[in-house]
Amino acid sequence: MLLRILDFSGIAVFAASGALVGVSKRLDIFGVCVVGVITGIGGGLIRDVLLGINPPTSLQNWPYFATAFAACLVVLILHPEVRRIRSGVLVLDAVGVGVFATGGAGIALASGAGALAATIIGMITAIGGGVLRDVLVNEMPLLLQRDLYALPALLGAMVVVLADLSQMPEDAGLIAGSVIAAGLRLLALWRGWNLPTAPRLAGR
Repeated sequence: MLLRILDFSGIAVFAASGALVGVSKRLDIFGVCVVGVITGIGGGLIRDVLLGINPPTSLQNWPYFATAFAACLVVLILHPEVRRIRSGVLVLDAVGVGVFATGGAGIALASGAGALAATIIGMITAIGGGVLRDVLVNEMPLLLQRDLYALPALLGAMVVVLADLSQMPEDAGLIAGSVIAAGLRLLALWRGWNLPTAPRLAGR
């Protein structure tokens, strides 16, 4: 029940972050909602396509779509105030990354995916919405920047897979993976951790 609540919270926060990007790009109301909803449910859509789940869960069960859409409406109405609590949104975003990564890996395992596939699908579930958002607004995806974004999601999904291989209780793996992924993401934001870049070319 707790993970389900966090799952919907993650959808709402991701949708709100996407809607805020749409507002900052001066999109109209429809454009803001499109960007927001796709950010909120995009990772789950990609996951379901990879797993052959048709139609995708977020389209078949209206609460997923409704949660994302409601978050967009809140942003449209209160976006000046939402901007002031950006740090709080980033914290919830980190929690969403952890929950989506572990949930995606768990669903992949339940659908018969192998360990490697489940790990990658879990990561994609967590970062897919953000990548789609950045593509829609013509920005370089956060995935390709130095920010620690995909790595925490990958580690969280890996914990779930290792717990499954070790025959640990499912909830234990999901909670541990979510905590590790969200914790690493929060630490990276707080400490300004980044992955190293390639050395500069000589003469530049």
